[in-house]
Amino acid sequence: MNQSLWDVVCARAARIEVADHLRERLARGDKLRVKLGLDPTAPDIHVGHLVVLHMMRAFQDDGHTAVIIIGDYTAMIGDPSGRSETRPMLSREQVDANARTYFEQIYKVLDPDRTEVHGNAEWLAEMTAADVLRLLASATLQQVLQREDFANRLRDGEPIGAHEVLYPFSQAYDSVATHADLEVGGTDQLFNLLFGREVQRAYGQEPQDIAVFPLLEGLDGVQKMSKSLGNYIGVDEAPEQIYGKAMSIPDALTERYLRLVAGLSAAEVGGVLAMGPRDAKAALARRLVERLHGPEAAAAAEDDFDRKFRRRETPTEVEEVTVNGARDIVSVLVETGLERSRGVARRLVEQGGVRVEGEKVGADFEVSDGQVLRVGRHRFVRVRVS
Repeated sequence: MNQSLWDVVCARAARIEVADHLRERLARGDKLRVKLGLDPTAPDIHVGHLVVLHMMRAFQDDGHTAVIIIGDYTAMIGDPSGRSETRPMLSREQVDANARTYFEQIYKVLDPDRTEVHGNAEWLAEMTAADVLRLLASATLQQVLQREDFANRLRDGEPIGAHEVLYPFSQAYDSVATHADLEVGGTDQLFNLLFGREVQRAYGQEPQDIAVFPLLEGLDGVQKMSKSLGNYIGVDEAPEQIYGKAMSIPDALTERYLRLVAGLSAAEVGGVLAMGPRDAKAALARRLVERLHGPEAAAAAEDDFDRKFRRRETPTEVEEVTVNGARDIVSVLVETGLERSRGVARRLVEQGGVRVEGEKVGADFEVSDGQVLRVGRHRFVRVRVS
């Protein structure tokens, strides 16, 4: 058995269903078909997805097959997981547009030569009415309604669309169609993955093992990372954005990010944390950029951040704003929209929140053409006098 792979699974997974069975298969050297379903209801993926994508890559590196299912058909039904209301159904065009962006992004982590990709429309769209009836007969309505989200909506008198019941059946059939040996996903997918075992059994297949992984909190440190909440780090964002966003996470989450998405061993995580909060977070930010954009981009992003926020140097590219004639700093801040009122602008200047060419200035300072203002911690502008 590749002990390191098993250690990685155990260290990162929130739950492993039939753990002994999976460990025995790895010990025998079985080559598994490891399935991951991605729901293309949004056009991009974020760092939270890396938790399972990196796990898939670990299995690839051990000689197993990564089977990626793009839910192009089930997305038109809508995954009700964690929902307190019926999810709107997407059109075929919306789903296709979103799905296209997934491929170049997942290959930032996965090896394309060792990845098998399917859209589940391959088999679900071809089902006859008889096929659907057979699928629905593989489990009971009571089993489906045990889902926490369905149970809560029934209790609260909230409607459940009849089409929503098809979602767990359809996703489970993906495991039948691909003969999945192991399925991975987030903890919010546990019911769907367990349901897949039941449907596989009904179709005469050996039920898949399951490993679910924690959901990564977003930049706010409270809610799970989500594009709709705006608390995400996109895997396709510029290196400087990824680095800067990683540096903004709460200190309490640094260890969790290092363990789940940095791809480091437990010993390496311990070594990074021993560096202290600020340096540990910088190591995390550098590691994220390196994994998504390469070491050169990581070094450049770190230098850009340090120049702006540690050495307090002016960045190489600065936004330009135009004012009419040489003006006092308070008027410039208001005229260019950097602050909403003279009172707010004056207080910011008096509190040392505005620097000109790196130096603090008073409220009566006259701004000249070409000078660079730093407003707050993050905003740099070059003033042009017309």
